[in-house]
Amino acid sequence: MSDTPNRVHHTPLQTATLPRDEYLLRRYRVLERRGRGGFGTVCTCWDTRLQRRVAIKRMPLATETGTTAAEALAEARTACMLGHPNIVTVFDFESDGTFAYLVMEYVDGLNLAELLARVEGGRLTPDECAHVLQGVARALAFAHENRVLHLDIKPTNIMIDRQGVVKLADFGMATLASAAGYGDARGGTVGYMPPEQIDGGMVDERTDVFSLAVVIWQALTGSNPFLAKSAEESRRRIAKGPGRLTRLCPGIDPAAEASLLTELSPEPSGRDADALDFAEGLVPHLGLPSMGAESLRELVAQAEEDDDPAGGGLVSRGGAGGGLRLPEGLAARLATALLTFSALRLLTPHVPWLAGDVPAVVAPLVCALAGAAWPPVSAPLLVTALVSALAASVSGTAAPGLVAAVLAAGGLVWWAVVGRRERLSSLALLLPCCLPSPTCGAALSGYALDPAPATLTTLLGYLAGVVFHAALSSSFVSDAFVSALLAQAADPAFWLLLAGSLACAALSSALAMRGSVASGIAGQVLGLACLAGSALLAAAVENSGIWAALDWSTLVLAVLLSVLMCIATVLRGPLYDGPEGEELDELSE
Repeated sequence: MSDTPNRVHHTPLQTATLPRDEYLLRRYRVLERRGRGGFGTVCTCWDTRLQRRVAIKRMPLATETGTTAAEALAEARTACMLGHPNIVTVFDFESDGTFAYLVMEYVDGLNLAELLARVEGGRLTPDECAHVLQGVARALAFAHENRVLHLDIKPTNIMIDRQGVVKLADFGMATLASAAGYGDARGGTVGYMPPEQIDGGMVDERTDVFSLAVVIWQALTGSNPFLAKSAEESRRRIAKGPGRLTRLCPGIDPAAEASLLTELSPEPSGRDADALDFAEGLVPHLGLPSMGAESLRELVAQAEEDDDPAGGGLVSRGGAGGGLRLPEGLAARLATALLTFSALRLLTPHVPWLAGDVPAVVAPLVCALAGAAWPPVSAPLLVTALVSALAASVSGTAAPGLVAAVLAAGGLVWWAVVGRRERLSSLALLLPCCLPSPTCGAALSGYALDPAPATLTTLLGYLAGVVFHAALSSSFVSDAFVSALLAQAADPAFWLLLAGSLACAALSSALAMRGSVASGIAGQVLGLACLAGSALLAAAVENSGIWAALDWSTLVLAVLLSVLMCIATVLRGPLYDGPEGEELDELSE
């Protein structure tokens, strides 16, 4: 669980690795191109003199459509005067007659467009949006105080580093203000420009505020309501309005919708002129920026650990998406904490080093708080306690110790492969121990994880649930515990329900990966059919066709959990979204 969607998808980024012998200005070795920004191409380079990474924006000069030397120098001066923690630092400016080069701070992280493209639903949690809004608003407020507009606020120009710090990049569209005002707009990106910028009219601080509001709306809902193939079509969509935020993002505070609609007004007079006023009015209705910073820090750190420095690999957020956020956010953390406490409260009396009334109460409470703070730790704590209690119960037979060793080994493999990366996997593993059926983790695994991790998590959860309930029912008496396990292993229902659980998780996950809401629901329905079929078959095998012995608790729990996952799928929306939009007045290489 996290404050964020669990299944993260492979989405190619527009980054091309370049030959290592290409240099700019005979000093900067080009590592990769990160795409185009305002009036130029942005490259990641290695400064061979100072031995550090930098980002360089290369702008064509002396062409019919290119930037003039005077314009490039004006941009460099504009950017250099903006020294702020939430603004990308500019180090130097040079030109070689053909290109102008703006040498900037290299931000070790992702831009917001890359992040949105790689998390489930293409959206952030309200806490994360609160942190992004706060950082960008501070950057804009500082720039506006210095009489500088950005005029191209969009996800590709918002960077998030490994520390979770939000930085605004590329003031290439900005124009220095004169005493009479800021002057006419130039360029911009369709979908993020307000009407006055589309029409080439006078712009001011409210232009940037509009664009920032569009970015926050997109981050919350997973889509840009004003994205269009042409500027004129975008203008018509702006006049029509973005729709209802409370419908696109269920559970959001209606006051947040009112605040965003104010800043998305087609008329500049309807918007705030101060970006900080906008942020201060909206952030309290979104969530806690501190929690959002923690979540974003973890997402970016995971991406940077990937072997591909361009970030084309996996990033897992212990819950992503938006909407109801049942398996994400505060509700998920509370559920994890509650299940952790419930399970450990039953186990700690049987753990020798936690003997005593006080430790038996304090230890589960501490573990529950740890699980709420970082959900992936919950399942390992449960497995550790269960293994310790089993090891302590060995008497006359080594079977409990052997079971404990197998469970510990399985837990270590699961943690290395799945648990430490996929936060919802802990909740999926806790459910079979805390509910009366070991099949209870299958639906959540299929919803939240890719097929292989979902199958592994369901397998370990099923076995852990069986061992957990057998140990408690036997009061950790060695002989009784072994007898209970052997009886279960000899029952065909044990194996049939295990097979049904694995099929449920794998099938629902595989279909959900197709990306649409319909496929996600179909996956849950077919997964439920696998579980129900295995339960019916188990009853038929055991009772020679007499259905009275059907395990109704397993069937009812499977239906309830699958329905809950279907609701979450609908509220989450599709997993894949379209591109950001077309830029105007930008040059190709």
